[in-house]
Amino acid sequence: MGIAVAQQMVRMMNESMQNMYVPGTMNPMQPSPSSIYYVIMDGQQSGPYTESELARLIGQKKVTKDTYIWKPGMTDWQTAERLPDVLRLVALTPVPFNK
Repeated sequence: MGIAVAQQMVRMMNESMQNMYVPGTMNPMQPSPSSIYYVIMDGQQSGPYTESELARLIGQKKVTKDTYIWKPGMTDWQTAERLPDVLRLVALTPVPFNK
């Protein structure tokens, strides 16, 4: 009888753990929709870009303060200078090294 109770408890715990949601376990390599950006370059929409790809474009001066950017959740395109998360990327992007 004691073994049967223990097996029942183990089965219940396993079921409980299988149904448990652990934050951050959903494909961590996939960028969240809020960190995906689309930009207008040379009059054309391009993207999607991750934050690191957008930072690279900022460093290459392909994205400037006047570039129109859109990301999921926005109702309309905005210039880069009006988006705080893009301004943060500008601040974190190192200036080109010239020696």
